[in-house]
Amino acid sequence: MGSSDSARKPLIRINGLRKTYREGDQHHIVLDGISEEFYEGEFVCLHGKSGSGKSTLLNLIAGIDAPSNGDILIQTSEGGITLNRLTERDRTLFRRDHIGFVFQFFNLIPTLTVLENVTLPLNLMGERDAYEPAASLLNAVGLGTRMNAYPDRLSGGEQQRVAIARALVHNPRFLLADEPTGNLDAETGESVLSLLLHLSRSAGKTLVMATHATEIAERADRVFHIDSGKLILHKG
Repeated sequence: MGSSDSARKPLIRINGLRKTYREGDQHHIVLDGISEEFYEGEFVCLHGKSGSGKSTLLNLIAGIDAPSNGDILIQTSEGGITLNRLTERDRTLFRRDHIGFVFQFFNLIPTLTVLENVTLPLNLMGERDAYEPAASLLNAVGLGTRMNAYPDRLSGGEQQRVAIARALVHNPRFLLADEPTGNLDAETGESVLSLLLHLSRSAGKTLVMATHATEIAERADRVFHIDSGKLILHKG
């Protein structure tokens, strides 16, 4: 990112973040006191081998998991909140209202149609008119004619396009993506990645993506490598 970042408030700030797990009689350190800021509108890539802690960091930023130590501060339109100091219920509500998440294995609900999967976040928020924004996004991802289909009738690439629409439909503060092309072939993965980047950038969203693919990292504004629990800036 450029020098103008110093004048911008970070959307996400992590301070002294540490995550450990107990394995038998030993503590396994996954993240070891990392601190960083992610700004509005940037594409940040978390790069590293499997098991390095990329998914763990995303889950902490999403409030799915809580850190062993440290804080995660999120800037909202109402002001800043410290995510890890919320109750588990309030973290769930915050994630529902403010975060879009794209998973490697799509995580679509098989008993719901494409349209119902995409409208679900808005329905959970109590929005009365969920159809219009959902239909608009499904058209944007090229699936406007498949709204009444069920996920098992779609290809992997199509399912991930539905997942992208679902992640964006409630206009979240930022997007998190965990290996979003990892379950797709190279050509389909490139198509899905281009779509995700186009939609997130056109909406001015911050996108934080975990991946081990170097070709994806090359397209990011900043790239961080996670190694031995540390977050190391490699690009940006």
